[in-house]
Amino acid sequence: MKILLTGGGSKGHVYPVMAVAESLRELAKQHKIVDMRLFFMAPEPYDEAKLYDLGITFVPNTAGKVRRYASILNIFDSFKTGWGIITSMWRIFSIFPDVIFGKGGYASFPALVAGRILGIPVVIHESDMAPGRANKWAGKFAARVAVSYAEAGKLFPHPDRVAVTGQPVRKEIEMPLIEGAHEFFQFENRLPTLFVIGGSQGASLINDAIIEVLPELLKHYQVIHQTGQEKFVQVTKTAEATLYASEFKHRYKPFGYMDPLNLRMAAGAATLIITRAGSTIFEIAAWGKPSIVIPITDSNGDHQRKNAYAYARSGACTVIEEKNLSYNILLSEINRIASSPELITSMSTAAHNFYQAGAADKIASEILEIALEHEAGK
Repeated sequence: MKILLTGGGSKGHVYPVMAVAESLRELAKQHKIVDMRLFFMAPEPYDEAKLYDLGITFVPNTAGKVRRYASILNIFDSFKTGWGIITSMWRIFSIFPDVIFGKGGYASFPALVAGRILGIPVVIHESDMAPGRANKWAGKFAARVAVSYAEAGKLFPHPDRVAVTGQPVRKEIEMPLIEGAHEFFQFENRLPTLFVIGGSQGASLINDAIIEVLPELLKHYQVIHQTGQEKFVQVTKTAEATLYASEFKHRYKPFGYMDPLNLRMAAGAATLIITRAGSTIFEIAAWGKPSIVIPITDSNGDHQRKNAYAYARSGACTVIEEKNLSYNILLSEINRIASSPELITSMSTAAHNFYQAGAADKIASEILEIALEHEAGK
């Protein structure tokens, strides 16, 4: 049995793929399937160590972005996508998987096109309220469509193929580590802790806003700041200059990248989380933590804004739009939530209620069923 996984553009697309791969491996053990082979097709491996741990073979292809604004790069990237489709067809034909699982993102498009041409069954998952271009197109012929938001399911043409599964979250980060979390970061138990998530690539707007308000924040809070690897050096240098004369500089802990242990410890220590409105929302919901969500204004299809307000309607977060993100508003909202134990409790409960556990298992089960049918029909 061969299963091809595809998706990418950011780790927000890739980590849910890894969560599904974990579940596929577990199901293979339960069903005593000894010959399951997993492949991951994308322009880059994103996390080679994780692919190795899960026994996934990386298959490179090329893919170009399609920007919503006029850019000469769109012309070059259209050629990259065309070449990506050609090379994907050849490589997928040589593998001839029993099913293709697409997570969305521009990197998945060439593999999905190739799968369509070769007649290989396709399963897709959509994380956002508004389906991206690749998934919107693939939804026309996909055997199964899994969605994180019920509203997104209504935007696909075949309702009988759609299931609201929630978002696949890696089991290795699903549960926060509370015991020893403050000691892990050399923090005090008596002070509330803010966990700022800038994403794998770093959210410059959030990073800049936090650095601006940092001297005031550290008088009352401890801050764990995941800056994104690309922004780490720049942010830490700016923070050092900003906190040069501060007696509370030891309360600030920046990280470029956080491994699963660091993430679980940060989640365990956190009183309040500040983040974008991508797939991280579901990790925060799994942790049961209140959050302030700052959606990207010009995200594809305005999906981050739609995600943020859908999550806010559950009562688990508040939303600050980019145009309103200022020193005073950010500080005021942090203080409002962190100073109210009742509000923290209600938001935490809402986050837990929003999260749908077992999404990766549900998706993996459907993939396996289709793969077995395809394998039997060969």
